[in-house]
Amino acid sequence: MWIWTGWLGTIMPLSCALTIGLITMQTSSAAASEIRVYSGGAPQETLEMMKASFEKQTGHRLIFTFAHVSIIQKKLAAGEKADVLLLPTPLMTATDQTIGLRAEGRAELARIGIGVLIKEGAARPDVSNADAVRRLLREARAIAVPQQDGITGSHLMRMMDKLGIAEEVRSKLKHKPAIDGAGNMVASGEADVGLYLASEVLSIKGAMLAGFLPQELQNYVVYSVGIPATNTSPEAALSFVTFIEDPSSRESWKATGFELLDVKKK
Repeated sequence: MWIWTGWLGTIMPLSCALTIGLITMQTSSAAASEIRVYSGGAPQETLEMMKASFEKQTGHRLIFTFAHVSIIQKKLAAGEKADVLLLPTPLMTATDQTIGLRAEGRAELARIGIGVLIKEGAARPDVSNADAVRRLLREARAIAVPQQDGITGSHLMRMMDKLGIAEEVRSKLKHKPAIDGAGNMVASGEADVGLYLASEVLSIKGAMLAGFLPQELQNYVVYSVGIPATNTSPEAALSFVTFIEDPSSRESWKATGFELLDVKKK
């Protein structure tokens, strides 16, 4: 059987047309890739906000793995393959030394500060200076904070020592990663105050952000993006990196408490 193929302006056997159609479908399928993104918990809400728009624009599919950064590192060391990584800059540098990162696409992307979480409806405390924060923590019955071995958790331990209240509040500290639902301790009343990267707790139902720690106590975590050296076909991954660092994405970062930096390529 012969058929008319208008797009070629000729006729050809049906078997040839079916073959060309199959090749076209395979090519289209190959162009749309699955992009495995491994990220610490802080950018989770931001990336989820961008997901639909990116997938619609590119046809690629994003597969997110969000976890505490130490778990991300263990997964990579165990041989799990990621196409894109989002990690705090010091951990990205360490990852480069272990599994290796591609030169293209690597950049310092955005920073996030530590926020003060309280129960929704509670009186908003003063957190404008070190004395006010010291008073808040002394008066709190229980304080939710990250694990001590993380960047934010270790900073908070040093901060409390600096404030001269480390021993006084030690028994009130409840260590739990935000990604494991730590904000719910504040929402339920189990803790009166939570100290976490703002983006990790902005959307907790029953809790609200009272503000950020003052500059003299603040510690910003700068997140970097990178593509592992194990990704030997990085084109799709690079399109995602370009998308999330583009100035048009600033509103998504700002909406989740981040400040998008002027991208510094590595």
